[in-house]
Amino acid sequence: MTLLRYFQTAASALGGGLFLTLFVVFILQVTARFGLNKPLPWTDEAAVVLYVWVILWSAATIVPEREHVVFDLLWNRAGKRTRQAMRVAGNLMVGGLAAVAVPATWDYVHFMRRESTPVLGISFMWVFMPFVILMAALVARSAWAIWGTLRGQGLGTELQLS
Repeated sequence: MTLLRYFQTAASALGGGLFLTLFVVFILQVTARFGLNKPLPWTDEAAVVLYVWVILWSAATIVPEREHVVFDLLWNRAGKRTRQAMRVAGNLMVGGLAAVAVPATWDYVHFMRRESTPVLGISFMWVFMPFVILMAALVARSAWAIWGTLRGQGLGTELQLS
């Protein structure tokens, strides 16, 4: 198993574990509130924190580039050289903006360590940490996509709904 495949498997396992935990907390919340008529205050907060983690972690590490939102009207009509320029320009914009934003994002998340969630007492630094991971992943993915584009990869595929 290659190192990249190992990290993909680990990221998927963590994402699946986070989602499973969110599902269990949600079932507990519904059962306690409506079945036992004794709501558990911590389940609301845990569900929100887990939701943030599931969405941002998955977007950063699990969801492949082809599954993200794309604008394919121009792409499908463009030739190979135009597609290459479009892909490099798009990834330079996304990756460049994310790279510029990483330090400020980290500063904010690190600043939020002073505050914590009201019920569970989780530091907001840990609540918002996946946003830093997402920004760093955008930089890395964009750089990797530019590298692949310059080598001629990923330019021949038509983007379409399947």
